[in-house]
Amino acid sequence: MHELGVVIKVVETVEHFAEKNNLQKVDKLVLQIGELSSMIPRYVEACYPAAVDGTSLEETKLDIEIIPANVMCKKCDKVFKFSEKATRCTYCDSEKLELLSGKEFLIKEIIAC
Repeated sequence: MHELGVVIKVVETVEHFAEKNNLQKVDKLVLQIGELSSMIPRYVEACYPAAVDGTSLEETKLDIEIIPANVMCKKCDKVFKFSEKATRCTYCDSEKLELLSGKEFLIKEIIAC
């Protein structure tokens, strides 16, 4: 489970940001995780308490938003939800697809009091 190491880095990044911006306390951290990301949301949630234990973020709430995997057809320019079962455009049957979203792992928001 590589999520723990990544979440520890996120905690370090947020702590550094809070210190640099003179934030007294971080109430909530919002992460965005793409459906096709290598990060598994339930594992991130499970390891979050261990990652914040003993840090200034120990009381911080974690919210995770899932970013859908969307593709665009390069032939007809239609955007639709990616499915591993459907490798063709649902509108024109083209195989020329471009992934637009779904692999992200981002710190979206740091909410402080």
